[in-house]
Amino acid sequence: MIEIRDLTVRYGDAVALDRLSLRVRAGEYLLVAGPSGGGKSTLALCLGGLIPHLVRAEAAGEILVGGVDPRQHDPAQWARQVGLVYQNPSTQLFNEFVADEVAFGPRNLGLPEREIAARVAEALEAAGIAHLAARPLRQLSGGEQQRVAIAAVLAMRPRLLVLDEPLANLDAQGVAQVLDALDRLHRQGITLVVIEHRLAAVAARATRLALLEAGRVVADSGAADSGAADSGAADSGAADSGAADSGAAELLARPGLLEGLGLRHPYPPRPAPTPGPALVALEEVSAGYGPRRVLDGASLEVRQGELLALVGPNGSGKTTVARVLAGLLRPRRGRVRWAAPLRGLPGYRRAGMLFQQPRHQALLERVEDEVAYGPENLGRERAEVEPLLAAADLLALRERSPWSLSAGQLQRTALAAAAALAPALLILDEPTLGQDEAHLARLMALAREQCAGGRAALLITHDEGLVAAVADRVLALEGGKVREVAS
Repeated sequence: MIEIRDLTVRYGDAVALDRLSLRVRAGEYLLVAGPSGGGKSTLALCLGGLIPHLVRAEAAGEILVGGVDPRQHDPAQWARQVGLVYQNPSTQLFNEFVADEVAFGPRNLGLPEREIAARVAEALEAAGIAHLAARPLRQLSGGEQQRVAIAAVLAMRPRLLVLDEPLANLDAQGVAQVLDALDRLHRQGITLVVIEHRLAAVAARATRLALLEAGRVVADSGAADSGAADSGAADSGAADSGAADSGAAELLARPGLLEGLGLRHPYPPRPAPTPGPALVALEEVSAGYGPRRVLDGASLEVRQGELLALVGPNGSGKTTVARVLAGLLRPRRGRVRWAAPLRGLPGYRRAGMLFQQPRHQALLERVEDEVAYGPENLGRERAEVEPLLAAADLLALRERSPWSLSAGQLQRTALAAAAALAPALLILDEPTLGQDEAHLARLMALAREQCAGGRAALLITHDEGLVAAVADRVLALEGGKVREVAS
């Protein structure tokens, strides 16, 4: 199904894939993992035919899918063969309503309306979002958008399905629904390539695991020598080595392998709780979008010095809480009450926010300029951002354009830029996208540093393990209201 040999991809001077070779047999369920910035998303873009047609990059080497080179075909036509779900689902959603989005691809194929309706119903059910069919896309949470994007691709019934972090931003129910849908597709003979940082859940179901680092395959459970630190070794993949029914989980359990790649790393120690006075509070806040009310009398308090976690199902209003706290959404009822010393300060001094989609925050052409932009506008020295660049592992990327970064690298850039203004409250909305465990630990250490001097951090995530490891206190949001969770 997939034949890749010596594939090298460059974004300007930056090498994303370095003579990568990989063979995937039809019907396999391949999990691709590795450190942030290792080339995983670039591989997905190549398989989906977006490089070089829609994504500017130089690609050399051989890549065949079903015997055909994606680079020789129009991406719109290629979508009939390969379905690609991006890391950022909002970039592939452009209809007004969910059902119309899922129907868009089949309708462009000229299928009869009865067939279109059947495909839409099947895809919505598979993604667990049949109840959202009539919902406007702009009213969906990030996790709900993720499942719409998956459903839209499933409705095309491609031979190969490539998913780039499909579990990002999903709650536990959403994760289970998506993984069950992928299992059904695998049983139907569809070839799956799933890129994920949440390894355990997928490895238990995938038939094969390939680990990428610095643009090359460094380990492959489907190769003859799964420990070979050479992309050429992976060239003898499952197409030659036979079925690897449990190879993914076995490779994942190999002692020292994930630690060596930085995919396992301890989180920063959690200090003994010393709750301070309230930094900011929501008092009986109601808020929403258009006629839809998301928050309905929600109250919460963020205390000085704490790293507070906010959890809840997709669509429960967590991002809405973040936007209200950041001053980006005005409550319909209730109020936001800041501690007295902060009430007269500009909004950026009170709250800084890392959005779910960091590309919405990038402004400038160099990573260092992006991080230094806020402080320099306030008359501070550029050298002050040096520790932030180091903390977010951006020193080697400081000259790069934010637009050339992987999603995880851009996430770290956006967080460093938000933290550079030293806001009283730093909000991290789903910071796990594109992050391996080592880099996520760095981000949590940075967030913990932001809690010094009477400041605080708010972590919004579906990652239960992360919450258990780093949060001082946990609040849950459901039905428009907030409750405290016993830690």
